[in-house]
Amino acid sequence: MQTTDKTAKEIFNDVMANPQRVPFGFGNKAVLVNVDPQKAYTRTDLFKTAYETDPKQLEYTNQLAHGFREKGWPVVWTHVAFLDSAEDAGVWGTRTDTPDSLQNIKYGSERAEFDERCEIDRSRDVIYTKRMPSAFFETPLQSLLVWHQVDTVIITGGSTSGCIRATAVESLSRGYRTIVPMECVADKHESYHYANLTDLHLKYADVLPVANVLAWLNGDA
Repeated sequence: MQTTDKTAKEIFNDVMANPQRVPFGFGNKAVLVNVDPQKAYTRTDLFKTAYETDPKQLEYTNQLAHGFREKGWPVVWTHVAFLDSAEDAGVWGTRTDTPDSLQNIKYGSERAEFDERCEIDRSRDVIYTKRMPSAFFETPLQSLLVWHQVDTVIITGGSTSGCIRATAVESLSRGYRTIVPMECVADKHESYHYANLTDLHLKYADVLPVANVLAWLNGDA
């Protein structure tokens, strides 16, 4: 095992400056999967569980969503919510039981609501409630992707070390080219955030500046 005195952010920057593999690249058609941009995780002014990495994260996400709709490509939003009894929360959700615990993000609660900055077109965007880290787990996401014949999954949201990573690994495992726009994901601590972006980029996804993704979407790349 290699050892280093560098921070996770420094290692990430080194990896991005010196590509160590051929990119997966973009395919012919993509889906935008926005993972859990709900108040429990985005409203740092309201909840201890929230976090922010790039203050323009949701602005960039909205730009991507707008571009996808213009192309007639699917836009998906997920959020976490559980029953009052938490009997649907499983081992993951019930590992703690405090007011801030995952199992206490209840249906209809403010913590379960999407951030008001999210520009969701409820007439055509797809909304899924999920109960586990991956956006694929026990949701109709796979069927949606088959129906729309997409070959590329672009993932935004949080957290980088949790639900983003889980969704990206499962996306690649299902045979999709997987893209993570770096300004569009966030985590509680920069160490977790950059360590997982590094690992994702080396193994499971192309971690790219959102400008590159928007350029591809607009036909400029």
